[in-house]
Amino acid sequence: MLVRHAFKFRLYPTGEQCQQLAVQFGHARHVYNWCLARRQAYYADTGSTLSYFDLKRAVTALKFDPDYLWLKEADSQVLQAKVEDLARAYKGFFERGTGFPTWKRKKDRQSVRYPQRVRFKDRRIYLPKVGWVRAIFHRELIGIPKSVTVSKTASGAYYASVQCEREMEPPVHTGPAVGVDVGLKDLAVLSTGERIPHPRHLRRAEKRLARLQRALLRKVKGSKNRDKARHLVARQHEHVANARRDTLHKLSHRLTRDFGTIRMENLNIRGMLKNHTLAKGIADSGWGMFVGFCQYKAQWRGGVVAQIDRFYPSTKTCHVCGHKHNTLTLKDREWTCAECGTLHDRDVNAARVILAAPTGTPRTPTQRELPPERRNVKPVERLSDAKASGRSAGLAEAGSPQASSRG
Repeated sequence: MLVRHAFKFRLYPTGEQCQQLAVQFGHARHVYNWCLARRQAYYADTGSTLSYFDLKRAVTALKFDPDYLWLKEADSQVLQAKVEDLARAYKGFFERGTGFPTWKRKKDRQSVRYPQRVRFKDRRIYLPKVGWVRAIFHRELIGIPKSVTVSKTASGAYYASVQCEREMEPPVHTGPAVGVDVGLKDLAVLSTGERIPHPRHLRRAEKRLARLQRALLRKVKGSKNRDKARHLVARQHEHVANARRDTLHKLSHRLTRDFGTIRMENLNIRGMLKNHTLAKGIADSGWGMFVGFCQYKAQWRGGVVAQIDRFYPSTKTCHVCGHKHNTLTLKDREWTCAECGTLHDRDVNAARVILAAPTGTPRTPTQRELPPERRNVKPVERLSDAKASGRSAGLAEAGSPQASSRG
């Protein structure tokens, strides 16, 4: 099978190369914002949208405009890649429900993508319009490099993400199956009874973050000291994010190595984040990232990651006899089954129920699950109402400048 693997390396450009990269970042950012504004304005005037190829031709013609001759300083393929990024952002908004494309800012994470003409030699990487940049290749590239994305974080660190393509034989994982119940008390509990403690990276860094943010607020806006303070805050946030990512990578690597089938719950993480009491703990856990890591690593190893329906009562169901304990509350960490008398640990029982639960069955709402005012509405009427309301809401959000600026 054909797979793509990304390798991320740290870059150490010189002062002059940092200026040249800043030119690439700035020109690419301007083209992205220009295309976004042009697409919004065209939709507001005509009610239709500009295609990806229309914007590509417009960007090519823009470089010959007397007011935009400075765009020739940027690599042409970098600018075309930004048009592709905007088209991908619109596709994600319409098809996957992601946020509306937002404006690129100078103080956010900067990135440019080189589709080709990138070379590697010793401990250096050649970037068009920049030259040979020193890099730390901590591992060997496997496959054929297809593209290189150079990014600059808010703390000022530079990275190169090399996407390689390779052909590999479809492996077959013969390991056993395991159920995984993610939570806030423990990061994950396995059906084998093992508990993975929650590292609580953000909680442990809160005191230092609060001190750095107070120092940032005391600085005068526009001053160099404020930039230094902002740099320290950004470094601390990146430290927390890197620690969380490292923990999830190690855990997903171990699970996909030892188990052929991993079963989890299909959680509505975006909806759960609206609970302001638990939002910080849920965001610090990185459940969505953990599931994504397990999915692609299991695919490489020939394993399977299966998700059960999010509404399946895994916590309230006894894994021995199947009895459902409807009065179970969130504070009950242990409970005894009224049918078979088995004493259950809440999380371990949930993991074992997840292991045995069916997967791939769509949930069909019953009359009891629908609100009272919708229980007697026919499915045809409900479908037409949903289409009409969704169409009007989509047109209002995509066409109005206020909604577009909110992203």
